[in-house]
Parts: sequence; structure tokens; C-alpha cells
Amino acid sequence: MTTLDLESLKTVHRATWAAGDYAAIAEVVDGVALDLVERVGVAAEHRTLDVATGTGNVAVHAAAAGAPTTGLDLTPELLDIARRRAAELGVDVEWLEGDAERLPFEDAAFDRVLSAIGIQFTPRHDLTAGELVRVCAPGGVIGLANWTPEGVIGELFAIMGRYLPPPPAYASAPPLWGSEEHVRALFAEHDVDLELERTTTPFRFDSAEHYVSFMETNYGPMLKARERLSPEGRWEDCRQELVEMMERRDEAADGRLLVPAEYLVVIARRRPAAL
Repeated sequence: MTTLDLESLKTVHRATWAAGDYAAIAEVVDGVALDLVERVGVAAEHRTLDVATGTGNVAVHAAAAGAPTTGLDLTPELLDIARRRAAELGVDVEWLEGDAERLPFEDAAFDRVLSAIGIQFTPRHDLTAGELVRVCAPGGVIGLANWTPEGVIGELFAIMGRYLPPPPAYASAPPLWGSEEHVRALFAEHDVDLELERTTTPFRFDSAEHYVSFMETNYGPMLKARERLSPEGRWEDCRQELVEMMERRDEAADGRLLVPAEYLVVIARRRPAAL
């Protein structure tokens, strides 16, 4: 792997997440962010960092709880939306462009280090885990919410992955951050105590077709897949698999669509410093 290889991948990541309308996606999953903030127990005395903040879902909830909050993301276009959102909500957040694999903060700078549906998209999971621990103060808490491999978003990526070129060998699959075994391995050498729990958030749409139409228009990874596969005449086959997947997962009783989207909540408590 060369530096150019990695930087090229991150340029692609920036363009992917800037595509579409991630604010619309964030609205669908805002309950995940609120759930995470409440589970971790963010309060006014906690210096709080939201890593891979996107349009600020976790950060605005943490700031609303009174915590001095920083939101960091690789994609400046998303931070522009986050700034406007914070202003509309009347909360104060410091927004920074930065990389979760190289956090621009001193050791032990935060009491709460959070990420909801964010850090799992970094390519090198081991580096990201190490950075989360490094910037978390002894006695502090790392809180993460990540889509599971077995859940709807995990299967969505698996389907698209059958049609797209494989990622570089050094890049781990995003849904692995939703695997208990993978998470335990990432934090095994760090001074944290882990609590892991699977839960779901509801995806409610008019139909499976409505969901896929919404995602292929607004969700950067799917929009980019459509752009790449359409000229090859392969997008319709991929798209049909996605519609069928949503129909199979549908639990609605009213003729619409209700799919529970599974995510793993990771609470990593950093052990207090030895006396």
C-alpha cells in the first residue's frame, strides 16, 4: 500500500458522502444518535467528541445536553450542513474537518467519544479504534452505534458488493464494526471494558420500491453505485435485488413498509488511571 493509494481512497470517500442528500438520510437514523447519547449519559461536565459526525446527529444532541461538544468529519460539505443545523437548533458545537484515523487532538482530550453510523466507514478499523481510545480520558466512555453484518444495511452493502469492484486489501468492510467478535478483537489490547448490545431502529416507507428510490437518490454509496453500474446495464439487476431484500424483511401489517434496521451499540469504558 502506498500513501497515494490511501489518499485516493479517502478522496473517493469524501466524494461519496458529499453526493446525494445525507441530511435526508440522517433524519431517518436520528433516533440512533439520540439513543447513543442517552445510553452513554452525556452531561454538561463531559467534554464530548462526535467522530465522523456527518451532518451532526450525535453532536447536536450532546450539545443540547449542555456538553462542550466537537464534531469532526472527513467531508466538508457535510459539516456545512451540520453548522446550519446547529444554528437552527440554537446549540453550540465546534466543527472540524479531520480524519478518524488521525484525530487532531491531544491524548485524553475528551470524556465522551461518540460515533453513530460513522467510524465504521473508515478503511482501517484498528487505527480508528486506537485513536478513539487515545483521545478518551481515563474513566471516560467511548460510545458507538454501527450497522451489523446481518442487518438490512449490512445486506445492502453485501448485495452492492457483488456488483462492484472489491475494496483495497487494507480496507475492512464497514459492517464488521457491527460484529461483536470483530469489535472485541479491535479493543483487546486497549485498557477498556466493553459492553455490547444489539438493537434496532425502524425504517418506515411507503413500500420497498419507495425505500430503494429514496436511497438511490440520497444515499451517497448507493447513488455512486447506480452511477457506476447504470452505463454497464447492471444497475437494474442490483436494484431489483435490493427491492426484493426489503420486501423479504418487511414486517408491516398496514400495507406499507416497516423494516427493523439492526445496529450494535458499543460502550467502551476506559479504565481509570492507576494511582
